[in-house]
Amino acid sequence: MSSPNTAPASDRPSARRILLLLLVGVVGGVFSGAFGVGGGIVMVPLMLWLLGFDQRRAAATSLAAIVLSSISGSITYFATGHVDLVVGLIVGAGGIVGSLIGARLLRILPIVWLRWGFIALLVVIAVRMFLTVPARDADFELGVGTVVALVVTGLFMGIAAGLFGVGGGVIIVPIFIALFGVSDLLAKGTSLLAMIPTSVSGTIANARARMLRPLDGVVIGAAAVVASFGGAMIALVMHPVLSTILFGIFVSVTAIQLAIRAVRQQRAGR
Repeated sequence: MSSPNTAPASDRPSARRILLLLLVGVVGGVFSGAFGVGGGIVMVPLMLWLLGFDQRRAAATSLAAIVLSSISGSITYFATGHVDLVVGLIVGAGGIVGSLIGARLLRILPIVWLRWGFIALLVVIAVRMFLTVPARDADFELGVGTVVALVVTGLFMGIAAGLFGVGGGVIIVPIFIALFGVSDLLAKGTSLLAMIPTSVSGTIANARARMLRPLDGVVIGAAAVVASFGGAMIALVMHPVLSTILFGIFVSVTAIQLAIRAVRQQRAGR
């Protein structure tokens, strides 16, 4: 047995571990830029599989990394004119409140609820993406009802961000496209902007609760920043239908793999 002051083998700063953290960040960054998500939808499963994190720690670390990836990704989209600042701020305001609620739930809900809640979220997202055909020439049309709907969207996004470690883009990008009828590029860019305050507030709450190692979040986030620029360039040239199909397929595969893992862990009493 190791002494209380000795870090577990999986936590020691070995070269292999650093490379795995960088790999998680690169993959998450590409998805962040290409699909307008924070990258948590891929980083959480990768941390579970490659680094042996539990659901709580993976979610908290992912949210910390998303702070950096969402900033870099939104800058790229803003430079090409695919960000609505007003909408991003409205959704972000609702997201701040929601992320605090989600971070609180992350600390008190049983692990098994988190596993299956995350899987259910992925299934809903996959179905929504397969049914969506986005356009490239539609903008937001703001009104009282729209503003209220955007705040509620941000609140829901924030809860998911704090609870599952995803930036919320996997929720609000389909909502922006399907319910608000906007361009897929505008939805992605605005989504990344809205995620910045959401991920920051959620990460602060997780750090205070000592649920993450800051160095892990920094390493993953730094790699995600570099990769997100390339991902955003891919989004600009990729056909919107192809983008949604590829995203839907990936989410479906991830949900299936996580479900298999969850069943095995339950049978093992974990």
